[in-house]
Amino acid sequence: PGYLGNEFSALTAGKPTFGIPYSVRGISLEDGLTVDRYKSQRRLLDDLDTAFEGFEKLDAPVRGLDRFGAQAHDIISAPSTRKAFDLEQEKPSESKRFGKHEFGQSLLLAARLIEAGVHFVTIRLRPAEFDFDTHTDNFSRLRKLLPPFDKGLAGLLDRLKERGLFESTAIMVAGEFGRTPQINGQGGRDHWARAMFALMAGGDIRGGQVIGETDAKAAEPKNESVSPEDLAASFFRNIGIDPKMEFQANVGRPITLVR
Repeated sequence: PGYLGNEFSALTAGKPTFGIPYSVRGISLEDGLTVDRYKSQRRLLDDLDTAFEGFEKLDAPVRGLDRFGAQAHDIISAPSTRKAFDLEQEKPSESKRFGKHEFGQSLLLAARLIEAGVHFVTIRLRPAEFDFDTHTDNFSRLRKLLPPFDKGLAGLLDRLKERGLFESTAIMVAGEFGRTPQINGQGGRDHWARAMFALMAGGDIRGGQVIGETDAKAAEPKNESVSPEDLAASFFRNIGIDPKMEFQANVGRPITLVR
């Protein structure tokens, strides 16, 4: 991902569905594969790594993939981590609190992963289920989209508070851009780069406040604007990372987190 190298690639999970057993490619042990058999296969892979160690030292992407594979091995061989993906352990009432849809169950899975000690979790809204790209019928679509979105997000925030994890978890909800102030001919709103919003919660964020302001039409920032760099810097600080930190990219180039 970006400048970081393969070892920092995300583990992409499939879509969780309410009432259906959830499995993750590369983690769920399927087709009769046991943990002991998997460990045996891992030892064979280690032997191959040793045999080709000289080639690995010459190739940074190969080294990155090897470290990524080692992380996957740690996940598979640790029952506590694999257990976090088992949504069937939740009471039906708890699953319903997040919503009987992919987004709600993804938020429930995120909560379980955080409870298991996973440091970073990203949830992506899939257009097939939650399509906020409302170029047509904006208002009628939002009346259907917003309630389940609100319910799922509230479920996540409430659960983290109940488990004592809210103050140690930084949460950010954001899209890619805003929507046009003017309604188009199809009753929708198009893409708009001049103004948008994001929600931040948890950690050291002081809740109950609005930072920044737009004009009456939500078209332009009013007074001093808050930039994407400002948002990124705030998020990094909230998770204990200096936004001005400089690191060496895998090509030897110095990179500053936030300029």
